[in-house]
Amino acid sequence: MIYLIGTGQMAVDYTKVLLAQKRNFKVIGRGSSSANNFENQTGIKPITGGIENYIENNEIDRISEFIIATGTEVLMETLKRILVTGARKVLVEKPAAISIDELLQNEDFLKPFFDKVFIAYNRRFYASVIETLKLIEADGGLRTMHFEFTEWAHKIEPLQKAAGVKENWFFVNSTHVIDLAFFIAGMPIDWKCYSNSGQLKWHEKSNFAGAGITNKCVLFSYISNWESAGRWSLELFTDKRRIYLKPFEDLNIQNRGGIEIGKYDIDDSLDIQFKPGLFLQVEDFLSPNPTMNLCTLNTHIQKAKLIYSSMLK
Repeated sequence: MIYLIGTGQMAVDYTKVLLAQKRNFKVIGRGSSSANNFENQTGIKPITGGIENYIENNEIDRISEFIIATGTEVLMETLKRILVTGARKVLVEKPAAISIDELLQNEDFLKPFFDKVFIAYNRRFYASVIETLKLIEADGGLRTMHFEFTEWAHKIEPLQKAAGVKENWFFVNSTHVIDLAFFIAGMPIDWKCYSNSGQLKWHEKSNFAGAGITNKCVLFSYISNWESAGRWSLELFTDKRRIYLKPFEDLNIQNRGGIEIGKYDIDDSLDIQFKPGLFLQVEDFLSPNPTMNLCTLNTHIQKAKLIYSSMLK
């Protein structure tokens, strides 16, 4: 049995994928208001009362698979409750905790489950990213990378979020970009990183820069200023071309020796029909042998320690 935990918009997006894949699944939510809204959007009536209540009153099959799509503030709490049931596999929405501290404080508890928990960084499964990886391989490998994870502070500040979410926005949101960048280029092994505080009242740091080399011998740099202009972007350099993911859903190419930047045709029909990356991510997770494209819990913890914590210092 597949269990989908949560009844918010992310759970709605997962439901569309699960229905399209003709999966047999149950949806477990907490309150009646969000459950009613979920049912109105999907036609599926969730089980209410929360996952704690469900576990207490029902036997969970040890071959069950869980997708956790709750609010960020309860991701870790929900993950821990599910893991003790003996679930076979768990896909938990990124970043699996509300903060780096919460993630690392639970590392010892999570270690026995490293082989069965995956973090849902769905941008790894964008059609544009999959084609980018093919182009890099065809060109003989990646040489250089530059990325930007500027957040629009003026849009984020008025958002009503649970306590701790905006204060940890770098971990909660910016790691979408950073995870993808180092998924493609490898882990940094020799690098320098810098960050400054700005005028934001809800996040300590707002200005970031850094550069170095990865274990795949890829030179990289990054920059981000949340109080200036900018956007998320990723630029990848091979011996034959410069690849632009800006925005990530689009793939644009500048060939060596030329100045024109042209759109590269890709089959992105799944990313148009469903939330981008979600269909292939779920398909991979539910396969008998998930691929290395999925972000493992162990990799996520290592990135939190070695990359995300360093970029914030």
